[in-house]
Amino acid sequence: MYLPRRRFLHLTAGAAALPALSRSAWAQTYPARPVHIIVGFSAGGPNDILARLIGEWLSKRFGQPFVIENRPGAGSNLATEAVVRAPSDGYTLLLVGSPNAINATLYDKLDFNFIHDIAPVASFIRGALVMVVHPSVPARTVPEFVAYAKANPGKLSYGSGGIGGITHVTAELFKMMAGVDMAHVPYRGVALALTDLLGGQVQVLFANPALLVPHIRAGKLRALAITAATRLEALPDVPTVGEFVPGYEASSFFGVGAPRKTPAEIVDKLNKEIGAGLADPRIKARLAKLDGTVLGGSPADFGKLIAEETEKWGKVIRAASVKPE
Repeated sequence: MYLPRRRFLHLTAGAAALPALSRSAWAQTYPARPVHIIVGFSAGGPNDILARLIGEWLSKRFGQPFVIENRPGAGSNLATEAVVRAPSDGYTLLLVGSPNAINATLYDKLDFNFIHDIAPVASFIRGALVMVVHPSVPARTVPEFVAYAKANPGKLSYGSGGIGGITHVTAELFKMMAGVDMAHVPYRGVALALTDLLGGQVQVLFANPALLVPHIRAGKLRALAITAATRLEALPDVPTVGEFVPGYEASSFFGVGAPRKTPAEIVDKLNKEIGAGLADPRIKARLAKLDGTVLGGSPADFGKLIAEETEKWGKVIRAASVKPE
């Protein structure tokens, strides 16, 4: 059948527009069924708590369940791969965090490229760590600690929650920038490292404030510094590491991502509602209890943060020759 050229061009243009129109209509009705947020860690930890807080908010806003699904293993790589392989329809999301930025360099052979395969949706918070020492360490400030460590190379040991975790790389960054030598003692979880720190088996630990503040206030541990760029409200008299080691900053971050090629309309819709949640007084109060600094911002802002953190921790891992367990 012969079609005039003008008629042919009109039909082909209309056909080309169909996918865009269907994507737009799809986004308008999203979500039409439950959404799963995959968390790469066990239930009960800070990752899980944060995911459930945001999931609860989104469930109320959208009128559809946002189901938290815990898939621990391989430092969150199992969860990440599951989301990478999921359909790009907005119904499978990933709780994104510092482990994703660290793992990009820590693991030589991953079946995905995190920055390429996961679309940033929205950032939630950044969380500081606290540098604490056992009372037997004769140092009450970071400069005193650095001087003592340099005078006693290799004598001090620091615990961590495991090789390649944020509590490990944060300490390695301190070692590099302060020019000190400390032995690393990895544990299967920060709680075990804390137990040995309290017993004096290790002398130093960089860990979550919620875990450490009770022991600091009881005088069982001495807080030397906060790893983030600003001081903590829970420990206002404790300075930051950066006040003594210029340029030092280390903190965890959390947000949500989606499979690559998830429609921008859906990403933007999620970003808008998450942003509203982060501005809600009730949500803000609960986030404050996690000792986190609220972030928010656009998907592009979150993508920039992920790229910067990936580059930063990549340099530390390569310099310290950190290898996964």
